[in-house]
Amino acid sequence: MDEQKIWFLVINALGGLAVIASYTASLISHPNTEELLWGRITPALKSVYLVSMPMAAVGYLLCLHFIFFHLDAKTVHIGGFDGFLVLDMIFMVILVFSAFWMPLTYKLIETQWSGWRFYIRLVLFAVGLASLALLYSLLVITQKEPALNYWLAVGGAAMFFVQTGMIDAFIWPALFPYK
Repeated sequence: MDEQKIWFLVINALGGLAVIASYTASLISHPNTEELLWGRITPALKSVYLVSMPMAAVGYLLCLHFIFFHLDAKTVHIGGFDGFLVLDMIFMVILVFSAFWMPLTYKLIETQWSGWRFYIRLVLFAVGLASLALLYSLLVITQKEPALNYWLAVGGAAMFFVQTGMIDAFIWPALFPYK
């Protein structure tokens, strides 16, 4: 296996574990408080979330599949740069910042210090911006074959961006009740 693909796999495996661990630790250390994370999200909007979140997760996996199984790490380029280096940086931002969201949100709930709200918005904006970079990177990438897998990855990146770059970055913070 190509060394660049190994690094890509390591970044996603460790980053994914960090996200899952931060969510798990936060929920375990704050039992029976998961409803607080919804803030003032209405039941109708909550149902949108319950559809869009799994679609975003599937979209993320479609991107991973295309990148890992179909790109040639030695020849792929994004905007004149080494494609895997660009993708590694994008996924690191997505995963590292995602791991901070829930712990920061519980800090805000506990202390109501407005600084935590700023950091939460920063985290959500960084993830949203990185998801937009992922979508853009797929659109300009030099390798777009096999076409079906490529377009599934582009569609997946679009679904992931709608969730992270729009819903999470703008709607959730506007409806989260703490000052």
